Amino acid sequence: MRNRRWEIPLILLLLGSGAWLFYQKVYLPKSTYAFVTPERGDLPLKIFGIGTVGAKNLYNVASNSGGRLQRVLKDEGDRVAQGDVIARLDPVDLPQQLEQAQALARKAALETEASVKEIGSLRAQRALAQINYDRYARLQNQGYAAKAEYDKARTDLASLDAQIAASQARIAASKAQEISARKSVEALMQKIRRLEVRSPVSGLVVKKLARAGETLAPQQAILQIVRPQEVWIRANIDERISGAIQPEQNATITLRSRSDHPLPGRVVRIERESDPVTEERIVDVAFAHLPEPFYLNEQAEVLITTGRIRDALLIPVKLLQKDGVWIYRQGKAHFVRLEILGRDDRFAAVRGLDEGAKILVPDPHKKPLFEGASIRL
Repeated sequence: MRNRRWEIPLILLLLGSGAWLFYQKVYLPKSTYAFVTPERGDLPLKIFGIGTVGAKNLYNVASNSGGRLQRVLKDEGDRVAQGDVIARLDPVDLPQQLEQAQALARKAALETEASVKEIGSLRAQRALAQINYDRYARLQNQGYAAKAEYDKARTDLASLDAQIAASQARIAASKAQEISARKSVEALMQKIRRLEVRSPVSGLVVKKLARAGETLAPQQAILQIVRPQEVWIRANIDERISGAIQPEQNATITLRSRSDHPLPGRVVRIERESDPVTEERIVDVAFAHLPEPFYLNEQAEVLITTGRIRDALLIPVKLLQKDGVWIYRQGKAHFVRLEILGRDDRFAAVRGLDEGAKILVPDPHKKPLFEGASIRL
């Protein structure tokens, strides 16, 4: 009997200790919430979008002539200047044809030169023959020269005239041959020059589309080049919030590979055609300073600043629960619905909340909040 008198007090002591520990270690931590109070300030209005790194223009560099690709002089990542040779096609027998045409041109020029010298000699002989003919003509008229000698002088003069005419014809023919050969030379040189593929712009090679040894069709692309100043983000913006976006608005660009280094940019173009499936509008956002290196088709996020709400009541966005917040009032939790005036990635400008309100910070490790729940701060 003496031992049993201590059992009840001991049990009560243990139960009380357990209840106290539960209250201190479980109930109080589960019921105690952190809180923040709203602040007044200005809030930049920003519109969020997701897109990829693209470019205003991508230049596919090709040859006007088809043929076997002999060599590609540039590779992906190389910078090129306008007019640089980026590839060469196999000329096959064009060099031999050019040598042959050049030889024909030289031969025609030499024949022209020889004919000119020959006609000079013939004209000198004709001048002498003219003198002889004139003398025999006078003597014939006076009866002192035989008719045979007069006829021979006249024949010699006519023969030289015929030879001069033939030489003049040969000169004309050789000059025509020379012109034709030189035109052939020019045409062949032009063909050979076209086998050198040159860059139409200064930029960066982003894609190699053909390899040495391949046989190309005319206008088949060899390299793809982009001008760095034309690189931008093609962002997809929900049509419902895109109406406030205008060209030249400031923006912040966050590349997936540089998520901790936001980059400044600006809106440069709003495309006139929306995507009928996703109901999104394409907005092109250019970099203020293009990062190096850059990668086309890399995913990126943009925040476009479309305006500013001044002297507004600001609360952290993470505290919003749908269209309101939980506040502390007289030991109880109460849900207050708010009018959201605007938001960015950190804060929301709201209406419908007292400036001194204590906004509860939701915590999944605490007991669930419900209207009228008893809580502590």
